[in-house]
Amino acid sequence: MKSRHLFMLSLGGVIGTGLFLNSGYVINQAGPGGALLAYLFGGLILYLVMVCLGELAVYLPVTGSFHTYAKNYIGPASGFTIGMVYFIGSAVTAGVEFTASGILMQQWFPNTPVWIWCALFIVALFLLNALTTKAFAESEYWFAGMKVLAVILFIIIGGGAIFGFISMEGRAAPLSSNFTEFGLFPEGLAAVFITMLNVVFSYQGSELIGIAAGESENPEKDIPKAIRNVVFRIFFFYIATTLVLTAIFSYKELGVLESPFVTVLEAVGIPYAASVMNFVVLIAILSVGNSCLYASTRLLWVFSHENLVPRVFGKLTKRKVPLNALLLTMVFSLLSLLTSFMAANTVYILLTSVAGIAVTITWMGIVFSQYKFRKHFLREGGKVDDLKFSVPLYPFFPLFALAVCGVILTLPLFYPDQRLGLFVGAGFIGACYLYYYLKHGREKNQKTSEGESRYVK
Repeated sequence: MKSRHLFMLSLGGVIGTGLFLNSGYVINQAGPGGALLAYLFGGLILYLVMVCLGELAVYLPVTGSFHTYAKNYIGPASGFTIGMVYFIGSAVTAGVEFTASGILMQQWFPNTPVWIWCALFIVALFLLNALTTKAFAESEYWFAGMKVLAVILFIIIGGGAIFGFISMEGRAAPLSSNFTEFGLFPEGLAAVFITMLNVVFSYQGSELIGIAAGESENPEKDIPKAIRNVVFRIFFFYIATTLVLTAIFSYKELGVLESPFVTVLEAVGIPYAASVMNFVVLIAILSVGNSCLYASTRLLWVFSHENLVPRVFGKLTKRKVPLNALLLTMVFSLLSLLTSFMAANTVYILLTSVAGIAVTITWMGIVFSQYKFRKHFLREGGKVDDLKFSVPLYPFFPLFALAVCGVILTLPLFYPDQRLGLFVGAGFIGACYLYYYLKHGREKNQKTSEGESRYVK
């Protein structure tokens, strides 16, 4: 992959349902000030995780990176578990995106069954991923570019509407009225914590930089650049979009499955606004599904070469694509098409909670791997100056990120609509550890990190 592919892959993976749908839920639950605070704090944690991943990925750029790092620097069973959590989460998320894309198509073709559109999109993205890595990267580059352009245009149009430069039908220029009418924190500061898993879910996809590192042309140059650009732009897009939405709408008007983006464009009198935004959201959903297929397939390929899953999933085509791994990923994705029959708000919240838990666990694995790696690197005589990219303020940054992610992971215990997702996640983690011990035995997991670590590129 070229530098532009790596950058757009990570940026595009974050601009999807989390921004176009989930932002409305976060604002509705936490209010304008609470939503901004949640995204700001989530952006800080994202930055800490990304610099930790950057140090590891530049030093040891491998496909399926954070599974390998956890295996080498925490332990084999932990590496397998973290990889499986991310694999299943990404594969199922891809299926949810396919289902959503089929439902969106009904706005234009109401008499065509959802499953037909799902099948067409599944085949299209399967072919993109089955051709070459370059074909996947190039398609995702253009998908992400369209999403970025749409968000920028929305921010410009929304900003003009806020200050009265662009008139809105049935609405006066709001300026700061929605911030003062109900206050910045109408639901209290506690509401910020309710939404943190949803914020983490929204930022999901940024860690794709690590998975793609092994297929980057120049990881020492591309990865640090991508991390700096992606974190800044994600931060800007989410904060700017939240400011626009909270200024135009009362926080009570926003919800889970509504599209405030469409409402804004319709209010300013843009022709065919609903269809335009429907197309943008469709591209965003397909882009996220594209990234999920890539991530899950590469992780399964790594597992096969470590004898964690059958070796058949490690075979490559003439074009160097792990086709069997891609096929199994598609099977898991198809299972989640059942979600089309359960489209209630509670199911949506549950799905985002489960995905948020999976991402939080992955982030914890990344930062703890970096913490352990740096300790071992220094103990073996390495110097920080020898690292092409290093985490500042070590060990404070990784330990702080680890502690905060741990707190976020416990928050669902206090909220009934998110509690089930935590129990499901805990049960799956336990099952992964049990599987590993039964398959490989306790002795293998007790190998020292010195024996497992790979410091030679």
